[in-house]
Amino acid sequence: MRRACAGLALFSALLLAQGPAEAQTQGTSRAPAKPQQSAAPPAQEAPPPPYEPQLLRLSEILGAMAWLREICGDKDGDQWRAGMRKLMEAEAQTEPRRERLAGAYNRGFRSYETLYRSCTPNAQTIIGRFLDEGEKLANEITGRFGGG
Repeated sequence: MRRACAGLALFSALLLAQGPAEAQTQGTSRAPAKPQQSAAPPAQEAPPPPYEPQLLRLSEILGAMAWLREICGDKDGDQWRAGMRKLMEAEAQTEPRRERLAGAYNRGFRSYETLYRSCTPNAQTIIGRFLDEGEKLANEITGRFGGG
C-alpha cells in the first residue's frame, strides 16, 4: 500500500507539474459556416509533443491501475481516475489528442478488466511492475521535457 501511495504521488506530481500544454492551434475562430459559402478545410492538428508516446503509455497504466487496485482491495481506483482527469486537463488541448489519451486509458482499464475478475498473485505483480514503469515514465517526462 505504501509503495502504491508513493507511485500515485509521483504520478500526481507529474500531472501537476505538467501544467497546460501550449495551444495546439493558431488563433482559429469557430464561427458557424454560412450556408452559401463552401466550408473551409478543417485545420490540421499540430504535431504531438515529443513526449506523446510516454503520455499514452502513462495513460494506459493509469487505466490498468484504476481496475487492478480496486479488485485487489486497495479501493483507490478513484484516485487513479482523478490522476487521468488531471492529465487530460493539462494535456488534451484538442479533441483528437483527448481521444488518444482517453483511448489509451480505456484500453488499459478494459484489458485488465477482461483478464482479471479478482485479485491474484499475478495481478499484484503487475501492479508492482506498473508502479515501477509509471515512475520511470514520470521521471523521463519531467527530466527530459521539463515540467519539474
